[in-house]
Amino acid sequence: MRFTRVAGTVVALACALGAAAPAGAQVGDASAASRHTQVQRAVASYGAMREYMAADDGSGLYRERYPSGPDDRTYSFEWPHSQAHVATLDLTGLPGAAGRSFEDDLADVARGQEHFWNADGGTTGLPGYDSYPRAPYGGGGDMFYDDNEWVALAKVQQYLATGDEAALDRAEEIFELVVSGWDTDPSHPAPGGVFWTQATWSTDRNTVSTMPGAQLATRLFMITGERDYLDWAQRMVGWTDEHLLAPNGLYWDNIKLDGSIDRTQWSYNQGVPLGTYTLLYEATGDKKYLAKAKAIAAASYRYYVTEGRLDGQPMFFNSIWFKNLLLLESVTGGTRYRNAMADYADHQWRTEREAATGLFNAGDEHTELLEQAAMVQIYATLAWPRGQASILYRAGSGSAGAVSRPGGRGRRPRAPSGSR
Repeated sequence: MRFTRVAGTVVALACALGAAAPAGAQVGDASAASRHTQVQRAVASYGAMREYMAADDGSGLYRERYPSGPDDRTYSFEWPHSQAHVATLDLTGLPGAAGRSFEDDLADVARGQEHFWNADGGTTGLPGYDSYPRAPYGGGGDMFYDDNEWVALAKVQQYLATGDEAALDRAEEIFELVVSGWDTDPSHPAPGGVFWTQATWSTDRNTVSTMPGAQLATRLFMITGERDYLDWAQRMVGWTDEHLLAPNGLYWDNIKLDGSIDRTQWSYNQGVPLGTYTLLYEATGDKKYLAKAKAIAAASYRYYVTEGRLDGQPMFFNSIWFKNLLLLESVTGGTRYRNAMADYADHQWRTEREAATGLFNAGDEHTELLEQAAMVQIYATLAWPRGQASILYRAGSGSAGAVSRPGGRGRRPRAPSGSR
């Protein structure tokens, strides 16, 4: 029978944790019962993701959605796989034996991740993850800079949790790829920014391709002490603020080479900047960065929660927004954003989850891997001990390997002074 180990984990945890808390229990009150509920929900949601979406061929890969459509490919694309990878990584952060029980699963999905790796390099000549698995599992695909950044951010989290040097090396390697995607043509409107993709059909420079690069750079600076990383982080946030920060304090999606702007305001495009500015405050001690993080958090909370737009955002964008808010509160204290995350998690469990399968589909015919992985991330990180949230996006004390390394590790990003 498939996935018996996952099913066994669910049963074992249910026994260990006792009866579930009431459906409306909130994590914000720090009660043990509500944390137990989040653990149970995280594990159950993950079990459903494995049961219905994991490829049963030993590849470590997933399918894009359930049920599959007649024109669907055999495996998911890189972006959904990366979020399933992050979901499994977040599960390993559950307290005690619960977290340790997912270590084999993490190794499995990480092995699947490497089927996307293009060692020969893309259009800039540097290696990275393609958008689809490579041979023998597929024909590869275009490189997307944001796809690669999500993997790199997961690799840093893994390094902070375990001291895995290979994970940190890969994160640094991916940052070199990100830098190679910086727009260096001074004739372009708003020159600078990281392109979304290497594909010829898009020349957009996005908040979601530039700000995660800044977040990654800040993390790497905090670990290695390499000043070039901090310089790049500051250049990336500066460009994004100049060209994509809207008058309402939120970020637009992208700017095109004709100078036109896509003014959509996705929730994840607010989460990464507020997390990055929190990191920059931690890295430099400069209070202006913390003030900016607080301002983005307050503006986005008002826009999505107070004004009722949150349910109109995809689950997988909201998971990124909420986890960055947890990072902010790990520095500032308070529970406002954590409580909002718990409210959202409870609402999704009650209204968007199919009881028969355990899948979240927001009323659609299919459940996307991205949706299911997002909810696993939300429940898992809500169940973490409060002080552990810092590991999501910074080199927190108490994390293995989270030590500044002046002098670097022998790999240096190209300095920004010679590019735009």
